[in-house]
Amino acid sequence: MTTLRKSLLAALKSFLRGKSFLQALLAFWISPQKLKDQRDNDSTFCVARTIAEFLREAEELLLRPIEGDKLKTFSVNLKAQFRERLQSHPECMLPSFNHLLPTGKEVGRYLALDVGGSTLRVALVELRGRENKGKECEIIRMSSFKITPEIKRLEGMAFFDWMAMRIHEVIHKDAIANTQDPIPLGLAWSFPVEQVSLGGGLLMGMGKGFLATNGLLGQDLGEILKFACRKHGLNVQVASIINDGTATLLSRAYTHAETRFGLILGTGTNIAVHLPVSAISRHKYGVRPESWFDSADHVIVNTELGMFGHDILPETRWDELLNASHPRPEFQPLEHYLSGYYLGEICRLAIVEAVETAGLLGGELPPSLVDPYSLDTETLSRMEADTSTTLEKALVAFTSAHPSAASPADISAIRTLASLVSRRSAALLGAAVFSLWELRYEAALEQAASSSSSSPSSGEKPSSSSPSAGAEDLTTPPHTKVAFTGSVIERYPGYLARCQAHVAALVAGSRHPVLAAGSVDLVPAVESSLIGAAVALGCALACPS
Repeated sequence: MTTLRKSLLAALKSFLRGKSFLQALLAFWISPQKLKDQRDNDSTFCVARTIAEFLREAEELLLRPIEGDKLKTFSVNLKAQFRERLQSHPECMLPSFNHLLPTGKEVGRYLALDVGGSTLRVALVELRGRENKGKECEIIRMSSFKITPEIKRLEGMAFFDWMAMRIHEVIHKDAIANTQDPIPLGLAWSFPVEQVSLGGGLLMGMGKGFLATNGLLGQDLGEILKFACRKHGLNVQVASIINDGTATLLSRAYTHAETRFGLILGTGTNIAVHLPVSAISRHKYGVRPESWFDSADHVIVNTELGMFGHDILPETRWDELLNASHPRPEFQPLEHYLSGYYLGEICRLAIVEAVETAGLLGGELPPSLVDPYSLDTETLSRMEADTSTTLEKALVAFTSAHPSAASPADISAIRTLASLVSRRSAALLGAAVFSLWELRYEAALEQAASSSSSSPSSGEKPSSSSPSAGAEDLTTPPHTKVAFTGSVIERYPGYLARCQAHVAALVAGSRHPVLAAGSVDLVPAVESSLIGAAVALGCALACPS
């Protein structure tokens, strides 16, 4: 009976590859514990293939769909999704209120806040100008405060009172606080907010265990923080609120005028891009004064990159298994392929199959790898960092996190799987960057054509999105900078270089000759949240709108 069941399982596995529901059901049926029990009671149990055969198939599944022209095809399809959602989707391609890039002439000392999921940082940032011979900008004072579980449980105003006390601690002795005038503040806010002005946004649920919005949902974040600070003797005016993508873009644009993108790739992923106002459907701007449109030629757009990729991603059976167990499998398809939160899980699912079918780890899955998301991408990063022939450091990295009798051959196989998963991620991210870059150029061409066809002599007011005197030259090959931050793109071995190589190859093959002669360079944005908040504040004060 056991042999018959084994044969049936093997046949089903062969026949049902790629069928997400049945594959997930099958994976549940032959859970690691059941497989172990079967081995213990069946001396005739044998693996279905070698590890080398498994790795060859894994390479075929993970890398073949992104080779050569296939990656270009993916980029074309992704660009089509970008275009579609610029016109309609309410949850992505969201225009901010930030329409100005820094000139590099914004100078002064600015109060900047960075509120993340685990840390509040308060800083005084000095902007010295792009032409400064020393550092163009510098954090001259910064204090970091852990947002502990107890702080997260502070409800409503209590959380913002805690923030105000921390701000007071940092600046109360500084000259910036000894003035009767309101102290301008730039805020990098890493949570959802419905922005209604450059320095105002309606609070939305924060998630991540925070109770700060209890009783405050829908109220203006800028006014709440202003009120809390006033109770502690600080006359603060929140002049700009930005997210992490916008902060990344602005922080680098201050020192490098060619910067048009802000890329985040750590636990999650996102891109902010500076697009022509006319590229986005008017209704997506919501309610904002006509004066904003009169002064705005371009706007920084929060793409919510992870939400793209539906029906165009090269799906493997491991991707399907991940989706089958995910509470919202269709919400962020591309996020599952790119971000650090999911890379480890895709690799874990492949390891589970290799244990079951190819005898990896002696056919015994470590108990610590049974649960979903138990393989941290950081572990894979440490393993890939070991390029020695002995893989001793990789062995320690794996077994310290997942105690097992792993052999050097096992570690080599797991390291290979990690490399395949990370290489696919780097290629797809490179395609996403290229698609947005090409889209940006095409949108600028369309805006220029629309502007030139307008006829002021007919009495009609020219489009508010017509190019300003500072519009970019569309006949000169652009050399664009993409500012980046995040643990994966910064520290995962080889990731940045691979992503850059894919971007360069796609640029060289662009259908637009001007773009094919240009370049796109990924450049680091150091301390992007605080510096970006300060730069946004400098821009807001220089040209309020």
